Amino acid sequence: MQALSEQEIQRRQEREELEQLGINPYPSETFEVTAYTKQIKQNFEKNPEQYKEVSLAGRIMSRRIMGSASFAELQDSEGRIQVYLRRDDLCPGDDKTLYNTVFKKVLGIGDFIGIKGYAFKTQVGEISVHVTELKVLAKSLKPLPLPKTDAEGKVHDAFTDPEQRYRQRYVDLVVNPHVKKTFVQRTQLVNSMRNFLADRGYLEVETPILQPLYGGAAARPFKTHHNTLDMTLYLRIANELYLKRLIVGGFDGVFEFSKDFRNEGMSRFHNPEFTQVELYVAYKDYNWMMDLVEEMIEKVALDLHGTTEVQVGEHKINFQRPWKRFTMFEAIEHFTGVDISQMNEDELRKTAKELKVEVDDTMGKGKLIDEIFGEHCEPKLIQPTFITDYPVEMSPLAKKHRTKEGLVERFEAICNGKEICNAFSELNDPIDQRKRFEEQLELGKRGDDEAMVLDEDFLRALEYGMPPTAGLGVGIDRLSMIMTNSNSIQDVLFFPQMKPEKKVSVELSEDAKGVLDALKAAGVTDLNVFKESTGLSNKKWDKAIKELTRNGLAKVQKTNDTLTVEPVA
Repeated sequence: MQALSEQEIQRRQEREELEQLGINPYPSETFEVTAYTKQIKQNFEKNPEQYKEVSLAGRIMSRRIMGSASFAELQDSEGRIQVYLRRDDLCPGDDKTLYNTVFKKVLGIGDFIGIKGYAFKTQVGEISVHVTELKVLAKSLKPLPLPKTDAEGKVHDAFTDPEQRYRQRYVDLVVNPHVKKTFVQRTQLVNSMRNFLADRGYLEVETPILQPLYGGAAARPFKTHHNTLDMTLYLRIANELYLKRLIVGGFDGVFEFSKDFRNEGMSRFHNPEFTQVELYVAYKDYNWMMDLVEEMIEKVALDLHGTTEVQVGEHKINFQRPWKRFTMFEAIEHFTGVDISQMNEDELRKTAKELKVEVDDTMGKGKLIDEIFGEHCEPKLIQPTFITDYPVEMSPLAKKHRTKEGLVERFEAICNGKEICNAFSELNDPIDQRKRFEEQLELGKRGDDEAMVLDEDFLRALEYGMPPTAGLGVGIDRLSMIMTNSNSIQDVLFFPQMKPEKKVSVELSEDAKGVLDALKAAGVTDLNVFKESTGLSNKKWDKAIKELTRNGLAKVQKTNDTLTVEPVA
C-alpha cells in the first residue's frame, strides 16, 4: 500500500467527522437534479422565472469562505457555476452545524454535494445559485491535482503529464474540461457514421470476438483457451470473414462497429485494442465504395465542425469531395522517382535498400512494396487521398483487377500521413481465394507471423456463392485523432493500454511491522490494552502507531469514551 499524504490522512479524518455528526459520507438515496450549470448560464437572462427553484449536483472545485457567507464553484457534467452560501439561509434555526462545521471545515475541493436554491445575478454580473439546502453526496479521499494561476496569469501545477493523464483518465476528465469535448466528439463521429449507413438501409450486426481461426487482416492475434471446449480461441483481428458470410446468407448490406485486437507494437498511432467499422455491400465495387467514403467522411466533418475544413496540428485538412487519387505505383514513382511496377522480388529488395528502407529475408514482394510506400509516400499524404490498385501479393482477400495484370481492386484512404480506411472489390472466387490462402501459408513458413491462416469454413461459404461485393474498414481511433486534432491515439481512448504501473511500497520500521502484525491478529481492540501487550516503550509505541496511521495502515478512534485501534484493510 502506498504511503498516505497529509491531505489524504486529513480527508479520512473528515470522513470520520461526518459519520460522527450522523451524516453518511456516501448516501444511497436518489438526489433529484432539475437543472445543469450550462443550461442556467445560457438561459437565465432570457427566462429568470424558470430558475427560481433549482436542484444541482456536482463537485466543489473552489471555495472562498468569508465568515457567515461563502462562495464556491460547483462543477457538474456540463460545466461550472458559482454558488453562494449564507449561513442563516442554509441553517435558519439555531443549529448552524451544516454551515459552520460541515461546509466550512469538513467539506473540501473534490467533494460531491447536492444543492437546492435559486439562480440570481451578483452585483458584478455573474450568474450564480443562492443555496438554501445542501446535502453531502460523496466525500473525496484524494486531493484533485488542480492547476493554479498566479497574478500574472501563468498556470502552475497543471495536470499535463501524459502517462498520469492516461492512467488516471477519471482525474484528467475532472481537471482538464477540454478532454471531455474530445470524447463527446468521438461519440458524435460514430453516431454520424452509424446514421449515414443505417439511413441507406444497411443492417448493423454483431459477429464473434472469440474466434477459432483469426482472419480478415495480416496481423498477429491474441490467443486464449476455452476450458469447457478445451480449444484454442483467438481475439478477432478483424470481422471481415464473418460479415462476408452474412452477404453469402442473403443480406445486401451489413456493417459492424467492432472492437478488434492485434498483438503488435504500441505507439501514438497504435493500440492493441482498437475500434473500426466494417461495411459490406452486395453488387457494388471499390469505385462505388470510394464515392461512399468521400461522402461519409465529408458528412462527419460537417456534423462535428460545421465545415469540411479541420485544423490538424499545423495543417488545415479539407474533406470536401472529390479527393485526390493515385495508384500505388503512381504514388511511389511520384515521391521517389522510381518506377517499381515491373520489378520482381529481388529487384524490389535491391531498390528498397537503395531507398534506405529496412527489409529482411521474410519479406515477400507485397511486403517490400508496402515498406517502400510506408517509408516514402504515406507520411507525405496530408490531404485526404485515395491510393488504389495494390499488388495482388499485398491483398489476399481482394478481387483481381479487371484490366491490370498482377494488381487487385483495392484502395486505402490516407490522411495526415496515416491510413484511415481500407477497401476492396471483395474476392468471391473460392478457387482463387484458396490459392491466395495457400500463398499466405507459405509466407508463414518463411517466418511472417502476420500471414493469414487458411479458413476452410469461409471457403465453404464462398463455394455456396457470394455476389460481387464491396467491402470497407474505417479505423475509428485514427479518424477521431484527425477530427479532434489529437496528437496521439491515447488521447482519443478513454483507457489506453499502458505498461504496468510501478507500485511504491511502504517501508515500515521493524517496530511498526511488529505492531501491524499483532494488530491484524487482534482486530478492533482497546488501544491502551493493546499498547501494553506489545511490550514497547512509550517512545517506540508512539513512533510505531504514528507510522501506521500516517500510512493509512491503522486507525485510532474514540468509541463510547474508549480509544480503540484497528487495522485498515
